[in-house]
Amino acid sequence: MAEILIAGLSAAGHSTPMLAVAGGLAHRGDRVTVLTGPRHEAKVTALGARFHPLPADADVDDNAVLDIPGRAELTGLRRLNFDITELFIAPMPRQAAVLTEMLTQNRFDAVIVDSVFFGILPFLVGSRASIPPVLAFTSMPLMTASCDTGPAGLGLQPASGPLGRLRNRTLNAVSHKVLLGPSHRAANRRLDAMNAPRLPVFVLDAGLLADRYIVPTVPAFDYPRSDLPSHVRYVGAVQPLPTPGFRLPPWWHELDGERPVVHVTQGTVDNADLGRLLEPTIEALGGEDVLVVATTGGRDVAEIRGPLPANTYVSRYIPHDILLPKVNVMVTNGGYGAVQRALCAGVPLVVAGDTEDKPEVAGRVGWSGAGINLRTGTPTPRALRQAVRTVLQRPHYLNCARNLQAAFAQRDGVAEIAVLVDEVIAERRMKVRA
Repeated sequence: MAEILIAGLSAAGHSTPMLAVAGGLAHRGDRVTVLTGPRHEAKVTALGARFHPLPADADVDDNAVLDIPGRAELTGLRRLNFDITELFIAPMPRQAAVLTEMLTQNRFDAVIVDSVFFGILPFLVGSRASIPPVLAFTSMPLMTASCDTGPAGLGLQPASGPLGRLRNRTLNAVSHKVLLGPSHRAANRRLDAMNAPRLPVFVLDAGLLADRYIVPTVPAFDYPRSDLPSHVRYVGAVQPLPTPGFRLPPWWHELDGERPVVHVTQGTVDNADLGRLLEPTIEALGGEDVLVVATTGGRDVAEIRGPLPANTYVSRYIPHDILLPKVNVMVTNGGYGAVQRALCAGVPLVVAGDTEDKPEVAGRVGWSGAGINLRTGTPTPRALRQAVRTVLQRPHYLNCARNLQAAFAQRDGVAEIAVLVDEVIAERRMKVRA
């Protein structure tokens, strides 16, 4: 039985997989403490884990993100720089202070931390002997630098030949020094202020400083890298906990008819303007022989402008574990968790996203053949209509999605993470004995 600390942010894309990991480890008998925002306290205790509150000034919450002035107007690398600096680097000192207190007062055998919970960085760049083994968990696609891939944020396809590697070296250097240079410099300024050593790697590669870097996907849904470090481990998807007690809407039986079902979502964060994807998709498919299920990610359904076509149903939220078995195509802005849940269900995709990590998610969907990457965050109704028609009519997309479904089905993300926890604990004990 191990004593494990899990530290994660409150935002749904970060907390959902971490809570699933916490539940799995607690179920096998580990003593688990979860450091996250207060709104998750009831969920944590229901899992059989202990809860420790993360102060608001050290956290990232979905609602708080939506309220940041000027953020919604940013896209691409500008948004990525903003998020890294303001959401993840700014809370670093407060997060580090909470971790210091917890590690001083408790004896943990291992720490699992969200890879953008940057309060762990002062510990990773300092003396490691005084802290437990650390496993970093990325809730985004693996975006560490490689000779075979372009820089994070551009959504470039991999290229491993001589010219491709020259392209990658050049663009990675430009990205690290110029395009995402502000984020890296901001991280080092924070570390300087905390009297901690500077990062020995680029800020988006900081997860590689951990004893294990956990990537919750399958290799078939990621770009191949000939230089992948050995402590980076693919574990398969970390499935969210089942949704109990959801009340089905009165139109649910319609989804069992002959018409294909198209689900459209803008997620729970990048949904301040439903005119970016939700509304254009509803308009695009209003005259098609399909049923459209649109979810607003918690926003009021009344915010959708214009009349709803007869073939369209809208809800604030429908759990994907309940909805996706009914879906033939999912239209999404590219949230990593939602895309992987669709692929675990064998559902092909149409992806239109240009904020946060979404260009990278969309790039992997197109590269894998499991869907169409529209390469924009504001597609036209015409482009959406044509993309949905193409995915429905060409078996290639469904076949690729089902191949990925089979790959995901062969792995249990939580179980594989438990094995990695045991590995790092055993390694540390061997070092102590030596």
